[in-house]
Amino acid sequence: MQKIVPFLWFENEAEEAAEFYVSLFKNSKIENVSRYGEAGPGKPGSAMVVEFELAGQEFMALNGGPSPRTGDEIPQGAIALFVNCETQSELDVLWDRLSEGGGKQQCGWVRDKYGFAWNIVPVGLSDYIGGDDPEGAQRAMKAMLAMEKLDINELRRAYEMR
Repeated sequence: MQKIVPFLWFENEAEEAAEFYVSLFKNSKIENVSRYGEAGPGKPGSAMVVEFELAGQEFMALNGGPSPRTGDEIPQGAIALFVNCETQSELDVLWDRLSEGGGKQQCGWVRDKYGFAWNIVPVGLSDYIGGDDPEGAQRAMKAMLAMEKLDINELRRAYEMR
């Protein structure tokens, strides 16, 4: 068992969201679903807590009703999930699927249809925006700031341009 487990708060979409997230990542599965009983506070039989893994990382999701922060919404921006993608095609699929029904933002950020923020980045990004060549790093940073979905080949070209 993992010592620290991200625990995501949903109004009532925890099971749906966990199934969606599990469908996107290899080595992912739903481990357990605890359901509300007659005592409530949720509808009897509805998911209360969903325990799941994404790429081997443990998560929990709660159907806790309206957010305790504002009373009526998921705490957007309270947590962000960072995903290192091995290939551009993996990045493209995750970017497209996670942003469906949500939104696309600058520098590899998307907000999913449940309100959670994800930063979808290619492995090696730091080699370009934080590389040993200060001028190349500046060019790569400028290129990244002009992108929504990150393109590792474009970032590499910007870094290596002479």
